[in-house]
Amino acid sequence: MKNYTITVNGNVYDVTVEEKGAGAAPAAAAAPVAAPKAAPAPAAAPKAAAGGIEVKAGAAGKVFKIEANVGQSVQAGDTVVIIEAMKMEIPVVAPEAGTVASIDVAVGDAIESGAVLATLN
Repeated sequence: MKNYTITVNGNVYDVTVEEKGAGAAPAAAAAPVAAPKAAPAPAAAPKAAAGGIEVKAGAAGKVFKIEANVGQSVQAGDTVVIIEAMKMEIPVVAPEAGTVASIDVAVGDAIESGAVLATLN
């Protein structure tokens, strides 16, 4: 058996998976093992080299468009970058007001969930 922790839409699940190999006896049907547990509290944004506030990707995908420029003032909720994931355009917004200190990606870059896309001062 292997244990995994999976996060789906911000909900964290502990999942146990039974491996079946050649010669293993089939397991009896069981109820789902996934049990939700409380999502961890968001940590304070760590200080980045170019700016103190990190703008991170919420999903893996490809950078579709960059909406903000270095030096531009943004408000909390303003779109900084747009990611294309699963044929959808997903805006990545500024977590708080500030000035764009750096844009750390380019259009077409493949990015992972949680990647730092930009920083703000």
